Amino acid sequence: MKFDFDRVIDRRNTHSAKWDRMGAACNLDAPDAIAMWVADMDFAAPPAVREALMAEVERSTHGYYASNKGWREAQCDWLDRRHGWRPDPEWLSTTPGIVSALGLILQAFSEPDDEIIVFSPAYHAFRLIIEANSRRIHNVPMIEEQGRYRMDIERLSATMPKRGKIVFFCSPHNPGGRVWEREEIRALADFCAANDLLLVSDEIHCDLVYGGAKHLPTASVAPDIMDRLITCVSATKTFNLAGGHVGATITSNPDLKKKLDARINASALSSYNLFGMIATEAALRHGDEWLDQLLPYLEANRDHFANGIAKAVPGARAMHLEATYLAWVDFAGTGLERADVMDRITNKARVGVSPGPQFGPGGENHVRFNLATQRYWIDEALARLSEAFSDLG
Repeated sequence: MKFDFDRVIDRRNTHSAKWDRMGAACNLDAPDAIAMWVADMDFAAPPAVREALMAEVERSTHGYYASNKGWREAQCDWLDRRHGWRPDPEWLSTTPGIVSALGLILQAFSEPDDEIIVFSPAYHAFRLIIEANSRRIHNVPMIEEQGRYRMDIERLSATMPKRGKIVFFCSPHNPGGRVWEREEIRALADFCAANDLLLVSDEIHCDLVYGGAKHLPTASVAPDIMDRLITCVSATKTFNLAGGHVGATITSNPDLKKKLDARINASALSSYNLFGMIATEAALRHGDEWLDQLLPYLEANRDHFANGIAKAVPGARAMHLEATYLAWVDFAGTGLERADVMDRITNKARVGVSPGPQFGPGGENHVRFNLATQRYWIDEALARLSEAFSDLG
């Protein structure tokens, strides 16, 4: 079956956070604004997802969800099929998503004022959930070499905080789209083992990897540290199912799982979203063909945007994405102040984006653009950006 990712779907006034919250999130109320901020795709869901949801709607009764066994098995089958790692379904604990899982992990395995290690710039929700739980973030700035980020383990070793308890590891990395290599993951795993740190591997973008790169689950690279490893997964990015609120933690350590499950129960989060579970299981069981066609489309969007932004905004440079659909653009070469850059993007081009500073140290001169949309919107955004920065030419 051929899927049409170019078909524009008008998501305005559909309860879409991406398109209907730009006023609050991006300070952008223009009726013709283009949403390129939050990590949410604009494509129609896989047919199997729609069919499964419609079948549930036709049943006309939508009570409590009875079991997550089928979903857990589908998730493990998917990880085995796509990434060569098959965890035991009993290792999984269901959560409403990755960020909520991170909060539960913080509550279960650390105390207020403990320090949580993050390689920055990093997904801004890391900082938000750390601070919301009265923990402290310990940023370890990454090094950019030849247009790619790398973790600075040497700097982490030199600055290791006395109350360091947990590492939040984004794999693949957001922002910047790095797909970590085996030696890099191995070095981080060894550091965690040597310093008695819990390693939390957020692998939500693991399916969105482009040609020439391969995602390696941390658990498959470093099985010897499984006693101190929790992997977080979700189909929400892969199939755009964030509205279903389904995610999972995976750990083979029974003590870690017992403590985490106790925190889940204490937070009254052990009852699952019926529609989310149905949609997620359908996607994981029947979504391969859809994803296999989506990836080349996203890769073409990546290349099209990277070339286009360099022409539209002299001095701007998009980091080459190995994964994710989140372009990470450095505007330092424009010579403009950050406030001027954001004013031109937001008010002149009317494009809703994610400002770099929210991702922490290293993001000061950057802006993140969501490319998981139809080519039409990317071309329109590039045309507007060209006009907004026309004086630089």
